[in-house]
Amino acid sequence: MSEKGTNQYYITRQDSTESNARSYPRKFPFAIAKAKGSWVEDVEGNKYLDFLCGAGTLALGHNDDEVNKAMVELITSDAPLHTLDLTTPVKDEFVETILRHLPSELGNNAKIQFCSPSGTDATDAAIKLCKTATGRSAVISFAGGYHGMGQGPLACMGNLHAKSTVNGLMPDVHSFPYPYAYRDPFGLGGEEGVKAACNFFERTLKDPESGITKPACVILEPIQGEGGVIPAPVEFLQTVRRVTKELDIPLIVDEIQCGMGRSGKLFAFEYADIVPDVLLLSKAIGGSQPMAVVVYKKELDKWTAGAHAGTFRGNQLAMKAGTITLKRVSQPDFLADVVRKGDLIRANLRDLQKRVSIIGDVRGKGLMVGTEFVDPKGTPDCIGSLPASGEIAGAVQKLCFENGLIVEKGGRNGAVMRCLCALNITDEDLGKAWKIFEKCVLEIDKKYR
Repeated sequence: MSEKGTNQYYITRQDSTESNARSYPRKFPFAIAKAKGSWVEDVEGNKYLDFLCGAGTLALGHNDDEVNKAMVELITSDAPLHTLDLTTPVKDEFVETILRHLPSELGNNAKIQFCSPSGTDATDAAIKLCKTATGRSAVISFAGGYHGMGQGPLACMGNLHAKSTVNGLMPDVHSFPYPYAYRDPFGLGGEEGVKAACNFFERTLKDPESGITKPACVILEPIQGEGGVIPAPVEFLQTVRRVTKELDIPLIVDEIQCGMGRSGKLFAFEYADIVPDVLLLSKAIGGSQPMAVVVYKKELDKWTAGAHAGTFRGNQLAMKAGTITLKRVSQPDFLADVVRKGDLIRANLRDLQKRVSIIGDVRGKGLMVGTEFVDPKGTPDCIGSLPASGEIAGAVQKLCFENGLIVEKGGRNGAVMRCLCALNITDEDLGKAWKIFEKCVLEIDKKYR
């Protein structure tokens, strides 16, 4: 046994007591002792820039002063902290703040369902809601999509590895192509690929011989996160919204990762000027604390009392912290700064892409940025894209960690490095992170020349 107080001591204990399902400790073998802003410190005093931030949960970074002060005041005020679905002044303000920041078409005609505090349960609740309201069973999801790990959300997932060992997932789920310029599912690329995805979606749902009964809902991410940071083109989102309206099919938009200012707009669907019927919010909506909600149009509210529940749906700390976070990230100046910093990161990455052989694509919006690593010695596909390389991405990730930067992978074959840093990260910290990342990519690139 390693000496107590070392990283290895805690990692060894974790290995012996926790499930094999744990994932992050396999990539980041350390024990965190402190965290502030964009930095974390392990038990041995090593400091790291955190570009994972709870998979995007920590919109304002670790231990934000204003958020923490409000939570401490709530704790010391003798206000209730756990209320099931009973209302409180804290909850009332949280609900009012969410509704006020939605497009008026939804905000003025919305209900909110508080769920168990995870995005998975929000997805499950939304699907149940739509099935109840429509009386239908089919669900349309998209390749590359990620909506959680419960059996319903897992059935809607694109990733086959996560699904392949679990039998009996939710039936009647149909996966459609999602526009992905670098690896276009139709082998076309560019505008032609987007048009093909739009046409396929519309023609299939309107085809009496498609084999798919009229669905209870369509669910999508405006920017796929775990699928590799793939923003949906405006034309595609507008087509999906138009067709679902024409056919009276509820549209569920999953903003669990890309929402709350991450994209440079409060909600990523705003880029396409559309309004969903159902909106999923979790991660950053709780201001660093566990929270998940479903916002939906009132006409879908066909549930009876207790039709969906969750013991911890009354998390008052999350509501207090979430209210403060939502008010801050929704400020125009704050969002403009997210756009500026995201543009800077992508510009740096595209410059780096020209200097190395292992970066195939750079994409994203705001501070949701993806860098796809490729095998430069592989055979290009029909549109000239090189094979995705999880091996190279993993080598870059490992070297970044060794140099004090925490970054996570995703996408096909785990080949896409994702930026999920705090939205209020300073320019100084951004510069430090970039120097580490650039150095590591250049070093790994030398091995593949």
